[in-house]
Amino acid sequence: MKVNSPEELATELDRVGYLADEGVATAAFLALRMQRPLFCEGEPGTGKTSLAVSLSEALGLPLVRLQCHEGIDAAQALYEWDFPRQLLHLRALEAGSERLDVDTAEQSLFTERFLLARPLLRALKESPCVLLVDEIDRADDEFEAFLLQLLDENAVTIPEFGEIRAERPPLVLLTSNRTREVHDALKRRCLYHWLEHPDLAREVAILRRRLPGVGERLATQIAAAVRRLRELELLKPPGIAESLDWAQALVTLNRSELDADIAARTLGAVLKYSEDLDRVRAKLDAVLA
Repeated sequence: MKVNSPEELATELDRVGYLADEGVATAAFLALRMQRPLFCEGEPGTGKTSLAVSLSEALGLPLVRLQCHEGIDAAQALYEWDFPRQLLHLRALEAGSERLDVDTAEQSLFTERFLLARPLLRALKESPCVLLVDEIDRADDEFEAFLLQLLDENAVTIPEFGEIRAERPPLVLLTSNRTREVHDALKRRCLYHWLEHPDLAREVAILRRRLPGVGERLATQIAAAVRRLRELELLKPPGIAESLDWAQALVTLNRSELDADIAARTLGAVLKYSEDLDRVRAKLDAVLA
């Protein structure tokens, strides 16, 4: 699907339930039209991953997701050879031929039928698509360096197989929670956007869009309380996902208003550490004021 402006992209994202502000819509539109990766940083729960999922839905493109973690390497992210099937194939060749040509047998082992495409290779082969490289800050420096070449060339060379190149560059979104600084070399290859938590009105709109059973009064009370929680020194400040969980919990309990009693009983939907629960319970009246 082709979009002609940030406003049109914001409308398409709204259609699939993602309420993008002007900054997000403009950054995503430029990444799409300029064919540049978009590097999104921000606090956990600000909608970075949801942006990639929603872009996939809004543009009618498949989503390919690579979840980064400590120790991730090229084999996990790019490709592997299916060794057990290769071994079975080789045994079948040996059993079916009295005189096995070594070169021919070797060539038959390294074909596409034995190639296990991991997310990055799938994105190159399936493009156009949306490629989400989630939480790149969890990976190490070596993986970042490997990723640089792939983003530059939109291609990869497999020694036993040859080059695989994307006919069209995928729309790449990289996310980071800033648990560590990502190298400048990677950022220079990307457009950059910092995602803030939504303002009160936008968070109310998100709650009501995602959970139609939430009334305006309850949505406003939840959004206001969550904003106050984010101002406290918590181990894990709540994001949009926690706001939605809290609202869903209250709807499930058939509540139309957030009071101190029900807030105290449902804090586990919005806070995930016992230290945070203790700190908030001591200030609950101020949070709900």
